[in-house]
This record gives sequence, structure tokens and C-alpha cells, in this order.
Amino acid sequence: MSRYIAIIPAAGAGSRMGQFLPKQYLPILGRPLLHHSVAQLCAHPMVERVYAVLAPADRWFNEHDWNPFGAKLVALYAGGESRAETVRNGLQRMEGDVSDDDWILVHDAARPCVTAALLDRLISEIGADQTGGLLAVPLADTLKRADSNARVVATEPRAGLWQAQTPQMFRYGLLTRALQSVELAEITDEASAIERLGMQPLLIASDITNLKVTYPEDLALAELILEQQ
Repeated sequence: MSRYIAIIPAAGAGSRMGQFLPKQYLPILGRPLLHHSVAQLCAHPMVERVYAVLAPADRWFNEHDWNPFGAKLVALYAGGESRAETVRNGLQRMEGDVSDDDWILVHDAARPCVTAALLDRLISEIGADQTGGLLAVPLADTLKRADSNARVVATEPRAGLWQAQTPQMFRYGLLTRALQSVELAEITDEASAIERLGMQPLLIASDITNLKVTYPEDLALAELILEQQ
């Protein structure tokens, strides 16, 4: 049977947070941001292993206690210059431990509020689909296109538009092939690499509590969500 393996790209600097400390290590409820994402995945009974892919020169990971996750959590110091490169490098390092048919759940280090219920929904609704899919939410806000002076030049129709989240779940062999066949600088998420192969990932309905911490004010909101969970 296919296994479920998670990979968390955690090699970025998080420059938009305006902090010297990389975003994934900013404290939230007394733990680094990365800890919460790791904890949610490690706690799920169907996820067999969680790989955190760190920058080769990462000096913060070992400053924290990861012992509660035991052998289920594996750190790989193989991060690249971009998210896509970090994921690709991580997949290459995992090669001897997974098979082509195993499911890979790629999850953001800075998306700490994913729940077991959302993971259940992702896994069950994708089932044995040949392509795979991702958590996402339909866009609710009106979209404006701006010029270089922040003047509105158009209102974009939002019908059929979804905001991609993570985890994004694809077979190991397919995802590896997709990331090896594209220009990584053009890839912003795993689904876009799969799309370049002419395939159509499934959109699995999520909710806005599965937010990504991008700006400083997002930390406070994530804390509130985690406290309520």
C-alpha cells in the first residue's frame, strides 16, 4: 500500500517579516513557528514520516527540542534558493526511503494551523486519484489589478478562482518528475509544476483558518487560532 510522507520546506529567510530570525523560527505560543507545523503532521496517524528540509547552514534548528517527535521527524540540510528547489532537493535526498507510488504531502513551515480534520479531508477526497491535489479556498474578495503607481487598472472576475494552500499531495514519482522538468524559478507551488505536465490537480475545500504567516500581524492571528484549536 502507498504510504503518506510529509515534507516541510523550511530553508527560507522570511524577509517580509522584517526580522533577523528566519520566519520559521519566530516564536508563537512559546514554540518556533516550524514546531507547530511539524506537530500537526507528526500527530496524524496516517503520516508515516515528516521531513523538514532546512538550509545547509541552518544554525537554529538544533536550538529547539524536537525529541517529542522521535524518529518520525527527520531533518535534511538540503535547502535551495527557492521553495521549489528546496522541495526538489528534499525529494532527491528521500529517494532511497520512498517508492514512486507513495504520497508526498508538501506543507508550508509557516502554516501552523492546519488541523487533523483538514488532513483527513485531503487524504480521503484525493483517495487513489491519479493526479493528486491540494487544499484551497474559493476567493471571496474582489480582485483589483494595479499599475506601478498602485492605481487600479482593472477589476478581475473571481469566478472559479481559488487560493492555494498546503498541504499539496502528489505521488513521489510524479512530483519528482514534475520538478525536474520545469524551470524552478517559475514555480510557486507544487501544483503549478504538476500543471506544467498537462495534469489537473484536485482542489480540496479548506478554510481560512489554515492561514500562512507572511506578515508580522499574521503571528497574532495564528496564535488566536491555535489557542481556539
